[in-house]
Amino acid sequence: MFATKMGRVVKYGLFGSVAIGSVMALRLHEDDYNSIAIVRITRTARTAVDIGRMYQSMLYSQDWDTTSKEYQEIRSKAHKMGAMKLLELCKANKGVYIKVGQHVGALDYLLPNEYVHTMRILHKDAPQNNVEQLYKVIREDLKKDPKDLFVEFDPEPLGTASLAQVHRAKLKDGTEVAVKVQHYFVRENIAMDLRWMEFIITTMSKIFPEFQMQWLVDETKKNITNELNFLQEGHNAEKVSELFSQYEWLKVPKIYWKYSTERVLVMEYVHGGQVNDLNYINKNCIDRMDLCQKLGDLYSRMIFVTGFVHSDPHPGNILVNKEPNSDKVIVYLLDHGLYAQLTDKFRYNYSKLWLSIISRNRADMQKFSEALGIQSDLYGLFTCMVTGRPWDSIMKGIEKTKPTKEEKVVFQNELPNFLQHITTCLETVDRQALLVLKTNDLIRSIEYALGLHERMCGFLIMTKYCNESVYKAEYNNSNSKIRKQYLRAKYAWSLLILYIYGFYLNLLHRFDPC
Repeated sequence: MFATKMGRVVKYGLFGSVAIGSVMALRLHEDDYNSIAIVRITRTARTAVDIGRMYQSMLYSQDWDTTSKEYQEIRSKAHKMGAMKLLELCKANKGVYIKVGQHVGALDYLLPNEYVHTMRILHKDAPQNNVEQLYKVIREDLKKDPKDLFVEFDPEPLGTASLAQVHRAKLKDGTEVAVKVQHYFVRENIAMDLRWMEFIITTMSKIFPEFQMQWLVDETKKNITNELNFLQEGHNAEKVSELFSQYEWLKVPKIYWKYSTERVLVMEYVHGGQVNDLNYINKNCIDRMDLCQKLGDLYSRMIFVTGFVHSDPHPGNILVNKEPNSDKVIVYLLDHGLYAQLTDKFRYNYSKLWLSIISRNRADMQKFSEALGIQSDLYGLFTCMVTGRPWDSIMKGIEKTKPTKEEKVVFQNELPNFLQHITTCLETVDRQALLVLKTNDLIRSIEYALGLHERMCGFLIMTKYCNESVYKAEYNNSNSKIRKQYLRAKYAWSLLILYIYGFYLNLLHRFDPC
């Protein structure tokens, strides 16, 4: 029914533009053609209708035994076909479509695997613009020809993202820089693209009743304005550099303001390997445990102390480099387009939730899950999402049961059975928690990549900062001297326990190479 209605809209309301579009395409470069509003709208609507009709004919036109092997195979095939259609749409329309597609590719446990694995290609293979299109933006914003600004400009991008791409270049004085240039079509199409991506999300929710992803659209709408302003990204970079200036091992690329605008950002070029590149780390004999502790400390301090949190945490935004003839390791934090400022109330509630998980206090787990917006009957599932551990491990004590690859497989196999409840959690939870969940996933993924998941360095550091967050909040809100002395002693005791446990883990793994 839905596909039929949409088919009529497309047939009579939009496809009339196709003939005109075909003629125009003869006169326009392909990328210029793809940036035309009516072309993008038509393509989006047509994709939505095609996906709807495909599912109607393959799955919903007959009564299936949903437990049968035949149904499972047909459903998997339908998911794969739908995912490929969505991928083609994202690659063709680019911009915010790529961004949402990348989000889909990161939503393990929330979507069918066929969609997640298909869209994941956009993390590494986002469509590129050619150099002339980049030069067009540079000329418009800096009012100069790129040849008057750069003596070199590598046509091969260092990286391509949903809204921009980055190239290595050299200024006239020989300074090596990284130049981030916004895709020329993004700004003029962003409002329309968001509306039509919301249409796609709505379509998907009709196909999958358990797929409720309005929060994803809401978050994109809220953040996109800041992400499009590269001057704000530059200011964020300088702010985080100042906030964490005590970390000598952390570097944030310098901004060259003279050459930067809202759509062009020129930064210091830095060398290094991606933080999860085990070959690079082993080749340079970088201490993996030390690196993991540094990252855990950085992100935990962001969340629980400063509240100013990097909102796009993934391994591609973290480089590591070892200085020549030195044991000193430098961590470079990249891409500062989006930061969130967490509230004191949120940080306190989240810290209390984490500590209740450590102590296996189910009443407090429920209480502080509810304080974060979770339904009372879903607190158990939410604690699994927070820790990345099965409920049995939580109840045995996550400090006692080390995470294993076998446990990870069990966790990944079981969570899809609770798909509808997971999306409910994501719809109702305090939006600030989404960022913390992403950060937790980052630290866990790096620990697994470096083979350190059994060392649980992220767990120890996060617990330390949660204790500090709770202690400071409760101490500052107390007027009783006796209460303050009690809180001080309790905090000191918790730090001692964590120190002893960390020392114990280090003894177990003291013979790690490098």
